[in-house]
Amino acid sequence: MSENAAVSRPGGAPKLPYRNRLSLSNRFLRLAWGFVYALLFRTTPKPLHGWRRFLLRLFGATVASTAHPYPRCRIFAPWNLIMGDYSCLADDVDCYSVAPIRLGAHATVSQHAHLCAATHDYEDPEFTLLPRPITIGDYAWVAAGAFIGPGVTVGEGAVAGARAVVTRDVAPRTVVAGNPARVVKHRRGAAEIEGPGR
Repeated sequence: MSENAAVSRPGGAPKLPYRNRLSLSNRFLRLAWGFVYALLFRTTPKPLHGWRRFLLRLFGATVASTAHPYPRCRIFAPWNLIMGDYSCLADDVDCYSVAPIRLGAHATVSQHAHLCAATHDYEDPEFTLLPRPITIGDYAWVAAGAFIGPGVTVGEGAVAGARAVVTRDVAPRTVVAGNPARVVKHRRGAAEIEGPGR
């Protein structure tokens, strides 16, 4: 749908244009990032994480020196991205960072996952954009093809299974799967894994 496409009000009221509420400066930055992404980010060999970290930081991202942004991950707005130590955005991840998206230390987001940090107000005839931040906790894993919805927190050590559709917070060390995502099991905590007295 184009920015000026008409939408109907409930009850047959007059039509109004849909308006994108992102600022002009935001659009300019995204345009500049689009060029840098296409020419200098996406084209890089996989091992060059340091170069991609540098480019993300140029556009305001907070990226740990050990983070792994892969070349084919798509990042909407780098200035809304935080990547902790040893965190990973794999190839073909869609990181729709209209609002802040934070990956904790050792958090992994696998191929074709979608982190969607915005929705629209479906009660509003103009479908006003509603940014909602996403947090992927330390040691959490978003598996291949999973969808993480606006405002969701995936807790520390939690797992969103492949193709899961996650629209609610996931408790720490909980495994969810399915559409809609449901709890399927709980992971052992670090203390249980290490055993008593360690």
